[in-house]
Amino acid sequence: MTGIERVITRTNRKAGKKTGIIVADVQGDFTTWREGSLAVPGTDKGFVAQVEQATKRFTREGYPIFGTQDWHPPDHVSFFTNHAGKKAFEAIQIEGRTQVLWPPHCVQGTEKAGVLVDNTLFLAIVKKGKDPRYDSYSGFQDDGGNKTEMDPILKRNGIEKVVVYGIATDYCVRATALDAAAAGYKVAVIEELSKGVAPDTTAAALEEMETKGVKIFKSLDLEKIKSF
Repeated sequence: MTGIERVITRTNRKAGKKTGIIVADVQGDFTTWREGSLAVPGTDKGFVAQVEQATKRFTREGYPIFGTQDWHPPDHVSFFTNHAGKKAFEAIQIEGRTQVLWPPHCVQGTEKAGVLVDNTLFLAIVKKGKDPRYDSYSGFQDDGGNKTEMDPILKRNGIEKVVVYGIATDYCVRATALDAAAAGYKVAVIEELSKGVAPDTTAAALEEMETKGVKIFKSLDLEKIKSF
């Protein structure tokens, strides 16, 4: 199966029979801990440890864990270095769509592209952004509409609800949560286990998700997660 970094077999034991956890893009290049090229504020070693401990707790409770992983080729369209005369964070038009230009990040096969949460916790990690032509914030599809394996994997595991957290609240967490909702899943996001790029865009993302039916939980609350 393409796009899967690791697949393991795990008995789904307790409350999480129809609820899956999606840990979004907790990778070196997005963290201050690893001095990433696109480090999001607040993503220090303590935050990553908090995410890992929460993910381990979900595992103990029997929830299947899924992940997303940016996995860009070196010639990716989003890298400003691939556009002569352009600078990081500029926006350009490509084939009628707006493309924000980023520093090179999460390049395939590099250390800082690795997922920092214990990989043995994941039932599957879905790689995204592999097509050099399109950015891919969502774990479900890229900006060109090309689908990842996320939806089929969730359906194969009988998942009807998903809980999303990780990096960044206003980009990959937001896009993954909204696409999950659009695909018919009930969705919740854990705010405390997510970090955003900027306060204003993070607040706007949380409001947008809530408006579109995504539950926003301030912190990990198993009782709320069991009943949402």
